[in-house]
Amino acid sequence: MILVRGLVSQSKISSTQVVPEVSATPQHLAIVMDGNGRWAAKRHLPRTAGHLRGIGAVRRTVRYCGHKGIKYLTLFSFSSENWRRPKDEVDLLMNLFVRSLQKEVKTLHKNNICLKVIGDLSAFSSQIRELIAKAEDLTKDNDSMYLTIAANYGGRWDILNAFQNYMKEQGVDPERRVDELDFDKYLSMSWAPEPDLFIRTGGEQRISNFLIWQLAYTELYFTPTYWPDIKDKHLDEALAWYSTRERRFGQTSAQLVK
Repeated sequence: MILVRGLVSQSKISSTQVVPEVSATPQHLAIVMDGNGRWAAKRHLPRTAGHLRGIGAVRRTVRYCGHKGIKYLTLFSFSSENWRRPKDEVDLLMNLFVRSLQKEVKTLHKNNICLKVIGDLSAFSSQIRELIAKAEDLTKDNDSMYLTIAANYGGRWDILNAFQNYMKEQGVDPERRVDELDFDKYLSMSWAPEPDLFIRTGGEQRISNFLIWQLAYTELYFTPTYWPDIKDKHLDEALAWYSTRERRFGQTSAQLVK
């Protein structure tokens, strides 16, 4: 069962059951970091060059969220479908994962950032799993920001995995009604509020099996800018757009002004 030790949010609610509080700045930002390969192709470079350049965009985004007071940042780094990519690209991504875990975690810890990795980690090497466990343990008590990396993650896997764990713990009873809030706590992101804003870079307009359950009422923002080129100004544009959204959660506009 994938539950985050000591991080279950005391204010966690379901947006389909209760209308959450809304602020001009999102509390939780989820990003599909897309366009690394196309960024490289445009410059006549191998796709791997785009992934290398994308690490800088991750650092910039983490700093940006810290400055803006965004408490939760979730990044989709490797989907359960990305294993279908060429072997040399997958191998490079695994090596980058190792290097990032070795080099970046101390900086995260120094800045009081808690790191979590969600997904089916059993597919990774023992080295990667050990580095993840050490990174999570080192940063588990940090609370200035919660950085979550979705790796070998898929939204459908998350729901099925949560359901299996739910039934295992509760016992298989065909008469038992599955309650949404009870079930929610078995999902990979059970400890965090639902994302307020979703950003996908690179021009594609789909969520690609990312946080299917959690994105039910998230505002979806798509930008043509490739991930390696993402800078503060692009994130500013996304947040400015978000601040204009009327988040009704099934209500009418008239209800919001009462």
